[in-house]
Amino acid sequence: MKIVIFIIAIFIGKFAQSQEIIESDVRINTFVNGTLLQPQNAQDTIAIIIGGSGPTDRNGNQRTSQNNSLKKLAQGLSNDGIATFRYDKRIFALIQQNALVEEKISFDDFVNDAIAVIDYFNTKGFSTIILVGHSQGALIATLAAQKRDVDKLVCIAGAGQTIDKVIVDQLALQAPGLVDNATQAFTDLKQKGKSEKFNIGLVSIFRPSVQPFMKTWMRYDPATELSKISIPILLVNGSKDLQVNEKEGEILKNSNPNAKSIHVKDMNHVLKIIEGDDLENSKSYNESYRPVATELIEHLVTFIKS
Repeated sequence: MKIVIFIIAIFIGKFAQSQEIIESDVRINTFVNGTLLQPQNAQDTIAIIIGGSGPTDRNGNQRTSQNNSLKKLAQGLSNDGIATFRYDKRIFALIQQNALVEEKISFDDFVNDAIAVIDYFNTKGFSTIILVGHSQGALIATLAAQKRDVDKLVCIAGAGQTIDKVIVDQLALQAPGLVDNATQAFTDLKQKGKSEKFNIGLVSIFRPSVQPFMKTWMRYDPATELSKISIPILLVNGSKDLQVNEKEGEILKNSNPNAKSIHVKDMNHVLKIIEGDDLENSKSYNESYRPVATELIEHLVTFIKS
């Protein structure tokens, strides 16, 4: 089920492009480790790329999804003279350290990680900081932008509703027989603090060890949080996104009249152009050779440099 993809939810060297780009492994703290790409002519601007849900690494990959979407996004921006930093999500780092205790993970942990990255680069001579959040990372970036002075915010494939509503909408398309059970399980989670009567098909969402995290995630309404942002905002959605449809982007746009919204034709959730059907779309999650959408890079470069 594609719903699992949404919920379960490198290193030092140099390479030649249109200009020299220095690639460095940077450790922010115990939980945050990532890759800095710094073009030789880049001065004071950096785009911090924040990945989506689950144990997502700095390149946008998980165990069952190897697409290098965030790596190629970072490279595309850096090839146009913009320094980028992308980092492993906390869950990925904890798994690598054999230290993951699911019950102790809070959505606010991810926000604090993003804040730690902002604070780090504020001390490294970068006076202009752009947050680029993908999927769940869009909400993380939005919340971090409320707590630190950053210059611009980019939300790519960000949900416009609370995560429980997003999941129910996804189920309505992918597994309509589970909608009523999921709706009741979310209600129980909100009202009783836990859910006990959920279908086995929903175990990735409602297993007891994940429920504490889901409760903290459900607290945040992305549209409400985006309405609090006064800096320039760019919202990006793709017409072939099977996980976050364009309606979610419209909800976000309607929450903040200052936000600019763009739609990339045929771009899917992992930022690849899909010309065929849903099977091609699903297969692309493990086709790392595919480039990210050129139009996406062009829009982001224009927004960041404007």
